[in-house]
Amino acid sequence: MAARVIAVEPFDIVVFGASGDLASRKLLPALYHRDLAGQVPELARVIGVSRRPNTHEEFRAAAREAVQASVGAGKVDEVALERFCNRLFYVPVDVGADKGWAELATLLKDGEDRIRVCYLATAPELFTVIAGQLGKRKLVTERTRLVVEKPIGKSLQSAREVNDTLGSVFAERNIYRIDHYLGKETVQNLMALRFAYALFEPLWNSRYIDSVQITVAETIGVEGRAAYYDTAGALRDMVQNHMLQLLCLVAIETPMSIEADSVRDEKLKVLRALKPINEANAQTLTVRGQYRAGAIADGAVPGYLEELKSKTSHTETFVAIKAEIGTWRWAGVPFYLRTGKRLATRVSEIAIEFKPIPHSIFGDSAGPIFANQLVIRLQPDEGVKQFIMIKDPGPGGMRLRQIPLDMSFAQSFDGRAPDAYERLIMDVIRGNQTLFMRRDEVEAAWKWIDPIQNAWESARQEAQGYTAGTWGPSASIALIERDGRTWHESN
Repeated sequence: MAARVIAVEPFDIVVFGASGDLASRKLLPALYHRDLAGQVPELARVIGVSRRPNTHEEFRAAAREAVQASVGAGKVDEVALERFCNRLFYVPVDVGADKGWAELATLLKDGEDRIRVCYLATAPELFTVIAGQLGKRKLVTERTRLVVEKPIGKSLQSAREVNDTLGSVFAERNIYRIDHYLGKETVQNLMALRFAYALFEPLWNSRYIDSVQITVAETIGVEGRAAYYDTAGALRDMVQNHMLQLLCLVAIETPMSIEADSVRDEKLKVLRALKPINEANAQTLTVRGQYRAGAIADGAVPGYLEELKSKTSHTETFVAIKAEIGTWRWAGVPFYLRTGKRLATRVSEIAIEFKPIPHSIFGDSAGPIFANQLVIRLQPDEGVKQFIMIKDPGPGGMRLRQIPLDMSFAQSFDGRAPDAYERLIMDVIRGNQTLFMRRDEVEAAWKWIDPIQNAWESARQEAQGYTAGTWGPSASIALIERDGRTWHESN
C-alpha cells in the first residue's frame, strides 16, 4: 500500500549550517524525497546559509552530490532532482556579525506571506546567537517557525537559559525541538499498538508486565564528533533525549487525543514520575563505560582515547540505567536503559517482557516455558515481533518452543519507507508539534539527568573499560542479572 501524500502550503526553509554534515546527509535528501513524492509546492524554496562563500550554483552542485550519495548510484530521478535543485538558493552569512544578513533579508522579502522555517543545523552554541539575530533583523514573521536540534543545553540551568533566549524571540508554539527518533515509523506504531489495538492496552501495566528494556546500540565510534562528544558523553547525548522520549511513549497514559499538547502533557507526567537517581543510589542503579580498542565486523577499531587523540578522558561512551516510574500503572516495573558506541551490533529496540504464566500444566518433558515478549525494533529492519510459545510440530508428545510472530515493515508495505526527517520537516511546515519536545519536557528530562551526572562527578566514578565489539562493561550485565533478568539480544 503506497503512502498517502498530504499537500502543504508554500514555504521557505532556511537551513543554517547548510554546508554541514546534517544538511548534506539528512535534510537535503529528505526534502528531495518529499519533492519527488509531489508534496513540495511549486513556490517552495530551500535557502542554504553558512559562512562558506558559495554561490547558488555551487550550493546546488553540492546538494546534487549529497542526494546522489544518499539515494544511491542510478536510483535518482534526474527530472525530480533538477526540479529540486532549482528551488535551492544560497547566502553566505557570518551569523555572529553583520555580514550577509541584509542579503538574506532581501531574498526572504519575496516570500513574506508564506510559511518560513528557520532550521538551525549548527553547533548548539549558535542557537541563541542565530535566534537573537533573526529577531534583531526583523526576519521573524507570524508564520516563522524555528527548528533546533538536540542538545538543548548541557544541564537544567543551561537548558533554561537557551529556552529563555529562544522564547524571547519566538512564541513557544513556533519552536520545534526536534528528536529524529520520534519520526521513525516504528515509534509511531508504538502509539498504534498502545491505543488502536485492544489486545495490549488491558495488559499494559505492572500486573502483567515484568520489565521493559530500551537499547540504542551503535557500532560506530565518535568519528567527526569527538570534540563535542567529549564535553557531553552518552548520558547527555543519548539518554537525556532519545531514550527518555522512548521511555515516555512506552509509559504514557492514554491521551485525550493525538493532538500535540494532549500527548506532550502525558509524556511530561512520566518524566516527573521518574524516581530520582542521585548520590545515594547511582552506584547501584547506573553503569558508565568507555570503549577500548577491539574488533567489529572482522575489522580492528581504535579505542576512544585513540580516536580522541588524548591520553585521558573520563567521558562515558556507554550507559546502563535501571529506572523506575512512581505511578500505579508502573509500580515495581524496572525500565532498563542501555546505550553505547562500538557495541556488538547496531540496533535500537524496545523489549517488553511479560510476566511468566503462574503454573505450567505441561510437565518437565515439554521443556521450559519462556515469558512472552513484545519487541519493537526501530533500526535496522524496522518491525514488531511478538514472541509466543507454541507446540513443536510432530508426534511424540507435547514439546514447546518459542517463536516470533514477525511483522517486518519492509515485507508488509510496498515502496520505500520515508526517513524520519521527511516526516518531521513536513510536520513543522504543517504546524504539527506532536512529535516535538515542549520546553517543560526538555527541562523535566534535565531535572532527572543532572543528579546522575552530579553523582558520578562527586564520587569520581570512572568509566569502566569495555572492548569494542562487545555489549559494554561486565557491570551492565550484573546490573540486570542482580534482578534475575538478562538483556534481550536480538539476532
